[in-house]
Amino acid sequence: MIEASLLIGMREACVVLDVSSASIYRDLEPAVAIPAVKSVTPSPRALVPEERTAVLDALNSDEFADKSPAQVFHTFLDRGQYLASVSTMYRILKSVMPVVDRRAVARHPHRPMPQLLATAPNQVWSWDITKLKAAGHFLCLYVILDIFSRYVVGWMLASRESSRIASVLIEETYRRQGIKPGALILHSDRGSPMTAGTTYELLNRLEIEPSHSRPRVSNDNPFSEAQFKTFKYSPGFPGTFGRPDDALAHSRRLFAWYNNEHHHSALGYLTPAQVHFGVHGPVLDQRALTLARASELHPDRFVNGASIPKRPQPVVWINRPKNSASTIAPGSSQPSLPIPQATESSRLTGQTGSALFQLLPKLQPSVSHPC
Repeated sequence: MIEASLLIGMREACVVLDVSSASIYRDLEPAVAIPAVKSVTPSPRALVPEERTAVLDALNSDEFADKSPAQVFHTFLDRGQYLASVSTMYRILKSVMPVVDRRAVARHPHRPMPQLLATAPNQVWSWDITKLKAAGHFLCLYVILDIFSRYVVGWMLASRESSRIASVLIEETYRRQGIKPGALILHSDRGSPMTAGTTYELLNRLEIEPSHSRPRVSNDNPFSEAQFKTFKYSPGFPGTFGRPDDALAHSRRLFAWYNNEHHHSALGYLTPAQVHFGVHGPVLDQRALTLARASELHPDRFVNGASIPKRPQPVVWINRPKNSASTIAPGSSQPSLPIPQATESSRLTGQTGSALFQLLPKLQPSVSHPC
């Protein structure tokens, strides 16, 4: 092969002899000597096997099983004993097991992500408490929201957070909305009034299914949080209320506006009351008719034809699964609810004649922190 390569070249010789040139070049390279493994000479300062065993037994003992090597080291120093340095303790642990956090820390249980679906009003409610700053103290505003229609079905202003106060509001709203047993899910965060035994006793008696956010995850209660922002960022919202009566009057005005006048973007710019009581059909028909007339009068301005009015979402999720459909099948209908009379709905809009306020006389203000 070498002689042939000298006469006609290596590439032509490999072609004639049908041999891979890579194999020839690899064989021509000198063999690389494998370096000998160096023997490790133990340091004269290293612990003897008996001392290593004593250190390992101390670290794995019941007293120090959940203590870091630094804590073990200083504990033995306080007792007048020296076993080994902190770094040596770590080396000994690493030689027999993976070094992990040995401290006794809380292991929080896994909290499943709540996944709630509403296809009509009064299927899922969300409630929360926010603070309103008044002169010298804070007031607590309790709000219950229907997540499908964004309608505020009940609210209350009190001077402190209390599960008993919340129970009065929940039961009163439950009765006024005509909820059937077993038909409602009540979602909230994990505040003390929400997880109190008094609240759970009421929910069990009314056959309401409770649902809670995961700890420290505000996104699990998005509708209440968004409604509070709308409330507190409204143009007329004061930084501080002078008296509780001022906060009560402002809340009455704002919730009446929010339910009956506010065109909500998630509802196709319908009002929460229109969607909640199922009277939005004629409103959408009127919008479609108006757009059709405008398209007929000025077809050049509607290049793609008459616009279709926005419609409310047919399904509303809290933490919608990734593999679920965002809409329901076309043609599916949503149940409509009767519109209550003004006298019946007064208790849901914070009127002074409401039993909610009659049952809760002047409470002593509680000192708290604003949300």
